[in-house]
Amino acid sequence: MAITIRDKFRGLLQHPYEPLFLPKSDGQLFYDLPEKFFTDRYRPIGQNLINRFSAAAAAPAGTSADTPAMNRVSLNNIPDPDIKFAEAVPRRGAFSLFIPEHRVIAGRLIKLFLDQPDADTLGDVAAYARDRLNGPLFQYALASALLHRSDTSDVPVPSFLHLFPDQFIDPAAFPQIREEGRAVLQPNRMSIDIPLNYTASDRVTEQRLAYFREDIGVNLHHWHWHLVYPAEGPERVVRKDRRGELFYYMHQQMIARYQVERYSQGLGRVTPLDNLRMPIPEPYYPKILRSANNRTYPARYANMTLEDVIRPNDGLRVIISEVERQLQRIITAIDEGVVVAPNGQRTQLDNFRGIDILGNIVESSTVSVNRQLYGDTHNSGHVLISLVHDPREDFLESFGVMGDVTTAMRDPIFYRWHSFVDSIFQRHKQRFAPYGPAELRNPGVKLLSLETELDRRDSVKNTLLTFWQRSQFDLGAGIDFGAEGNVFVTFTHLQHAAFNYRLQVAYSGTAKPATLRIFLAPKRNERGQSLTFEEQRRLAIEMDTFRVNLTPGINNIIRRSANSSVTIPYERTFRNVANTNIGDTNFRFCGCGWPSHMLVPKGDQFGVEYDLFAMLSNHDQDRVNPLFDERTDCNDAHSFCGLRDRTYPDARNMGFPLDRRVANTVRSFQDFVAPYQNMRVATVTIRFTNTVVERT
Repeated sequence: MAITIRDKFRGLLQHPYEPLFLPKSDGQLFYDLPEKFFTDRYRPIGQNLINRFSAAAAAPAGTSADTPAMNRVSLNNIPDPDIKFAEAVPRRGAFSLFIPEHRVIAGRLIKLFLDQPDADTLGDVAAYARDRLNGPLFQYALASALLHRSDTSDVPVPSFLHLFPDQFIDPAAFPQIREEGRAVLQPNRMSIDIPLNYTASDRVTEQRLAYFREDIGVNLHHWHWHLVYPAEGPERVVRKDRRGELFYYMHQQMIARYQVERYSQGLGRVTPLDNLRMPIPEPYYPKILRSANNRTYPARYANMTLEDVIRPNDGLRVIISEVERQLQRIITAIDEGVVVAPNGQRTQLDNFRGIDILGNIVESSTVSVNRQLYGDTHNSGHVLISLVHDPREDFLESFGVMGDVTTAMRDPIFYRWHSFVDSIFQRHKQRFAPYGPAELRNPGVKLLSLETELDRRDSVKNTLLTFWQRSQFDLGAGIDFGAEGNVFVTFTHLQHAAFNYRLQVAYSGTAKPATLRIFLAPKRNERGQSLTFEEQRRLAIEMDTFRVNLTPGINNIIRRSANSSVTIPYERTFRNVANTNIGDTNFRFCGCGWPSHMLVPKGDQFGVEYDLFAMLSNHDQDRVNPLFDERTDCNDAHSFCGLRDRTYPDARNMGFPLDRRVANTVRSFQDFVAPYQNMRVATVTIRFTNTVVERT
């Protein structure tokens, strides 16, 4: 059987800490390694290993002697690539994109992979590096390179869940997984159940939101966004269209969604972490470990206080007073409406591009206009919080969950820190005048009706249902030195009944497109008190944005919730491509997007009312060139993730028309839409049924 480039990479992305000479893909794939590819530990016995495992690959256990050999991948005897710089991150240590030195190393490794002349050579270089480098660092850099190279467009990239499942599920499950895999033949293996809430008891009020914070799909989204939008690396992979604004908007929407969930669960507003010197009252005990060294992510106890982080072994020196000065410089830049480059060049912020410039500064990425002046604000906050338990490495502890993009959203403090970060962006947004008729009107368009309906016969209008769903996924490719074959776990997550938006539009004019924008906003806080429109506007969550073609007369529009521009389908969130032939772009860049099962807020058993807002905006002001078609490629989650190698498909600022303050006379959504026939608001109720449904 001919070996393809996909086969060459397939084994590199499985069992991250198993040496490459061990057979991969359930014994179906074997790498013929040149002697130099073996690490120092195995080189003296390299030939013995080749003889031993190549024979096993040729005739797996339980097969007859005449079974044909499995796929064998030959690696080219290339000159040793220079990867010494990447070995600064210990192979069995922790890797963090929030640590500047780690981020720089990751960027250099991405560049090394991108600089290879062809995919075949890249496979050789990656194979040489794989067993020598830190696992998460290697996987991040290689996955990012595969996403950004044109000659690896058909190479499937597994979800991080399937590479490092330890960062997502209760570690108590792993002994059971290994027992099941070792003692039971594959056809008879049973799925191991992961409890819904395992990090705290119900007596802890914050645990009411564990279904959101610890949702596997939510955390995978955060990881994949940072994979698609690396902050370090070659400029062509960092300087993407409106990446700074996307950093702002994607995180703003996550914070808004979290707050909407809090209200429905009887919890109040998140208090922004705007003082780095006050004790942090919220504890967090993550209950997860790093399989690389079998050490747990450290806990944060109640009322701990941040300290300067000085850890030479990590190349870390984060001084709180310096972070405060950098923050003040950003605030000054916002208030003056201008940022200053190292050469003294001044760039205006109070324009369409200002939020993009500000996003790159706050994050910060290599395209920040002045990292030295404005610092590393967002990342420094993550570092300070994640090392509050051991800021000087006295106890040889690594960072907590806030130090890792795959785990940060589990911690309640993530939402406090990002609420503060968002307040920086909102300070900038407040400088803009409210949108006026020129931006909001769409002549000739009248939105006559707006409602939702469940995707079933005779369903009740404007009522959405949520429930628990039990789903399975296979962790076989991520369990190092475990049994071959599938190893399934079952987890419980929020889900909603499929529904449709149904709109009727009257249009007088020649046929033309319009952009339909749909947002959902809470009406009341946790105490049942009505929110002001300013509060609603800031907490409105985008549900969908798409183009419709209007023709003269009455237009009936039906839009399925599954087609949301915000979400990706379940199959893409939880994909396992290690043993599948699926490798198109849908499983690459398109793995970025909010998980579809978390599109709708949970609500409660009595029903929580929300304002559903819709607007048909003027496409002449929305369009960008070239036009995009959401029915092709992977355009279905562009609201949070943009489009690969293309312009963001909306000429308006993200969050339009709710991203700016409004006139003092506007006190409700009804006031906001009243002057405009192309807008409408309806009340929808979300009811949680508290039933558990098996995914089929």
